[in-house]
Amino acid sequence: MITERIRQTIQFVFAWGRPVRDDLAQEYLSDAEFDLYLKMSRPERQHHLRVLNDLLAAGHTHAALLKAALLHDVGKTRFRFSLPERAFVVPVKAFLPGRFRQWSKSEPRGWKRPFVISAQHPDWSADMCAVIHVNPVTVELIRRHQTRLDGNPQTETDRLLLLLQAADDRS
Repeated sequence: MITERIRQTIQFVFAWGRPVRDDLAQEYLSDAEFDLYLKMSRPERQHHLRVLNDLLAAGHTHAALLKAALLHDVGKTRFRFSLPERAFVVPVKAFLPGRFRQWSKSEPRGWKRPFVISAQHPDWSADMCAVIHVNPVTVELIRRHQTRLDGNPQTETDRLLLLLQAADDRS
């Protein structure tokens, strides 16, 4: 988990040097969804496109899954979430999960702000998507994208969630 986050941080830092295929995202999103997608920063959009491409390369075509790949972190646009803040959250989340949970149950202000953004962005993302009438399965996948399943998947949505999480972790 930590090595994956370090790799993602390096990708974030060097995002300026890589192209962003927003036209690919546009193929899978409605106009309103694409407008939401464009609110994300260049590195965030690159991350979402890597998640999409991972799923496409594995042969996945479920529309709700592909939309979730492109929109799952859009809630992070509600508040500025800088690279140092992201780097601060990762080790706390990995090594002090109790503190992370405690600090994330607050308002997004002060030194706890990055923890709140990290923990609450799935709900914010889902709410932003629901407002523009994104498919309910996509909204559920987005809302749950950081929640690990207990046991085996019980529903089709659970199965899609596992695919989204695996692609997100790899990107």
